[in-house]
Amino acid sequence: MLGSYSYMNELSLDGLARPVASSECLSKNDNPVLYPQAKGIIQALKSKGISMAIASRSPTADIARTFLSKQDILSNFPVMEIYSSWTHKTDHFRKIHQKTGVPYNSILFFDDEHRNIQAVRNMGVTCVHVSSGVNLDALKTGLQGFAGIEHLGPDNQAFRQKKVTDFFNKRGSKKDKKEEA
Repeated sequence: MLGSYSYMNELSLDGLARPVASSECLSKNDNPVLYPQAKGIIQALKSKGISMAIASRSPTADIARTFLSKQDILSNFPVMEIYSSWTHKTDHFRKIHQKTGVPYNSILFFDDEHRNIQAVRNMGVTCVHVSSGVNLDALKTGLQGFAGIEHLGPDNQAFRQKKVTDFFNKRGSKKDKKEEA
């Protein structure tokens, strides 16, 4: 699915709980369930060399890490900024930027809170609001937004837009072939 995004090796950001899991993890004994497409998307991004990080507000970071470990996805997130629920989301991004050096305009972020989307978008991050978790439609929206960033030069903007179009055209033709068989 991400075949034409080899250039996008910068960073993809996920909020932790609701964007990828259908229930909250309140103790280490809880077993929340990932949204159906979340794990596949995470694996696809990793297979294409796209770095991922966690920017999450959680009352206890150790429970969040336990959740990620139980889902066998912890190793996919080399950078994790998990703070108490009183921390502003922009603090997460400043720390991630300091640790990785990735420019804000090279980050794609999914979250279920409009206030986080607005605050982080003001930093130059491409943001996607997800009310029912990260899924293929949300990823498509994010990649299209990432491809059309206004503050890129026209050549880079056209290049990214072509990659998005090619990506979804290839996806559609593969799907059509499967349906014909």
